[in-house]
Amino acid sequence: MADTTTKSAARERAQNHFTASEQRDSAVKAMIAAENAARDANTAKLRALRLAKEEADREAARLAALDAPPAPAKKKPRRIVVK
Repeated sequence: MADTTTKSAARERAQNHFTASEQRDSAVKAMIAAENAARDANTAKLRALRLAKEEADREAARLAALDAPPAPAKKKPRRIVVK
C-alpha cells in the first residue's frame, strides 16, 4: 500500500513539473509572438514611410524637371583641317 502511495506521489510531482514546464513554454511562445508582431508592425510602418518619401521625391523631381529651363544646345567643336 505504501508502494502505491509513493508511486502516485511521484507521478503527481512529475505531472506538476511537466504542467509547469508547459505553462512556461506557452508563456515564452506568447511573448515571442508579441515581439514578432511588434517588430512586423514597426517594419510595416517604416516601409510605408520610406515608400511615401520615395514617392514625394519622385514627384518633386518631376516638378523640378518641368520648371527647369531647357538646357542650352551644345555647340559642336570646329575641326581645323591642316593642309
